[in-house]
Amino acid sequence: MDKVAIIEGLLFISGEDGIEYNDIQKVLDLSSEEFESILEQLKEIYASSSRGLTIEKFGCKIRITTKKEHQKYYEQYFGTEKEDCLSPAALEVLAIIAYNQPVTRSMIDDIRGVSSSHHLRRLLSKNLIESKGKSDLPGKPNFYGTTDCFLNYFGLNSIDQLPKIDFDDNVEESDLYESKYNEDIEILDDL
Repeated sequence: MDKVAIIEGLLFISGEDGIEYNDIQKVLDLSSEEFESILEQLKEIYASSSRGLTIEKFGCKIRITTKKEHQKYYEQYFGTEKEDCLSPAALEVLAIIAYNQPVTRSMIDDIRGVSSSHHLRRLLSKNLIESKGKSDLPGKPNFYGTTDCFLNYFGLNSIDQLPKIDFDDNVEESDLYESKYNEDIEILDDL
């Protein structure tokens, strides 16, 4: 029995959703070490420049996908869908969720200063976020968090791979106002 071929077939059948490591291990009765060894063999097969496919990890899943270096040819053949892109506001909501999850809609709205309902619905429909339970706050609002599709969309293996954001804690809000105010005075003085 060629386990490499079976795993390749399972990945093909699972399509863009991919398949969880545990599911493959259960089907073939493999230990983690055996599975990793077979997966490395499969990756080496696809690493050849004569292959148009590759193995991609996202979260605790893997899938077969096309190689990124051939993307321009696929886009040329199929075209690109502008409507599939996320707006800057939707990306802002998604970033807030990714870095603060689990988070409620009202928490997102407080951070943004505007309603995020429309963007939440769009992100939910694209399966980039999902409900992660209910808050104990009045009205029991939903908590939102990212999905494996989010990881796949951004080419991440885990949420830990998000870029770190450094905030300068030494700058106070009053310092920002004063520095802007002083710049305006200097401009007026020059007139």
